[in-house]
Amino acid sequence: MTVELYAFTCGTLTIPRGFLLAGEKGRIMVPIPSYLIVHAKGKALFDSGLNIRTQTDPQGYYGDDAIKYDMFHFHPGEEIAARLRSVAVAPEDIDFLVNSHLHYDHSGGNAQIPNADIVVQAREWAHAAEVPDRVEGYVHGDYETGQRIRRVEGEHDLFGDGSAVCIPTYGHTPGHQSLRVRTASGEFILCGDACYLKQSLENLHLPGVIADKDAALQVFLRLREMQARGSRIMYGHDPEFWKTIPQAPLRLG
Repeated sequence: MTVELYAFTCGTLTIPRGFLLAGEKGRIMVPIPSYLIVHAKGKALFDSGLNIRTQTDPQGYYGDDAIKYDMFHFHPGEEIAARLRSVAVAPEDIDFLVNSHLHYDHSGGNAQIPNADIVVQAREWAHAAEVPDRVEGYVHGDYETGQRIRRVEGEHDLFGDGSAVCIPTYGHTPGHQSLRVRTASGEFILCGDACYLKQSLENLHLPGVIADKDAALQVFLRLREMQARGSRIMYGHDPEFWKTIPQAPLRLG
């Protein structure tokens, strides 16, 4: 069975360019994507974007760096709950929220999706629990919400029919995962931060901030193989790539 796939961007974030490409200088403004997957058995999200608190109190949420580096460009109506309502989907009706990992720009909107089971790799959850609050990009309040947590190990078939499958892509963080989605128009790999930029994959240029370089390189090679077989790679934070992506209510696939 295939599914319908929709893409949203939920604000933008300014970060050092070297985070994305080792050795590069300067800063870069990047989009924050989220995806809606509609299946006969239910609805799922892949990543939830930024915490709504960053719209009004970025310093209180993330500390002085939020102001010093003008990090957050996130306005009312761009949060994931509003994005869903704009396409007539109630946030309360989402069944699963797959977090690629638990960094603040991927799990910040979790609390806005109150009835969803959170699907995360067990090793990611364990790592995030050990890291101090607001260190390494983890903000505990983003994911310690009281929601039901499904800690999965390796591949996980979300609906049981192969249409949406979590695939481990460890490297960016110890428990990073991506999502393979099969639609009527083809297969998509929702990368999260397994591959930030198109040029990263083309040049095998690793990020400057990474948990496991060897694992991340192996993920790049796997993504290349998937791409060669016809999968469309959805780069995580590529500003030029995202200018070409149809936003909901238009279907991506």
